[in-house]
Amino acid sequence: MTKTLTMLAVLILLPAGAAFAGDDCFVPMSLWQPRAAVIALAEQNSWTLRRIKIDDGCYQIDGTDAQGRRIEVTLHPATLQVTRIEYEDHDDEDND
Repeated sequence: MTKTLTMLAVLILLPAGAAFAGDDCFVPMSLWQPRAAVIALAEQNSWTLRRIKIDDGCYQIDGTDAQGRRIEVTLHPATLQVTRIEYEDHDDEDND
């Protein structure tokens, strides 16, 4: 009986732990926005696209922003909400 309760507790808590496992965006494909919507969002934000890919269930855009900085933007596939944006700055490089 104790083993059954322990296993039941683990099974109940496992999905809750997965929900807090980071910025994974796993949702059914039927709820995803089309790639055309991702492209339209990029145009609205003046991002130039180099590549759109799927990473950890999220859309990921590689490209440049309006200032010409390289960016990597992670989008939730159902809502197209920006979950992370990273800028690749080269200001830290030595110019010796």
